[in-house]
Amino acid sequence: MIDLLVRLISLVANLLILLIVLDVALSWFLSPYHPVRQALHRIVGPLLEPIRRSVPLIGMFDISPIILILLISVIQSALINLLYALR
Repeated sequence: MIDLLVRLISLVANLLILLIVLDVALSWFLSPYHPVRQALHRIVGPLLEPIRRSVPLIGMFDISPIILILLISVIQSALINLLYALR
């Protein structure tokens, strides 16, 4: 049962990271009004907004996606370690 939860946590975390990377990459090529960009923004936007409010831009660069990816990785590791500790 724990192995299934670990796989599920890993799958969700990796999927979120993939969506964040896609959102950033597509922002360079597609219009903000493109349906794919809007769909990605509906998923990723609510996760990025609190970070964007608290972390200022560095020059012209928005580092909130990097911070979100790091947070997802830390939470994923913590949850997996907790589950293995409960074994």
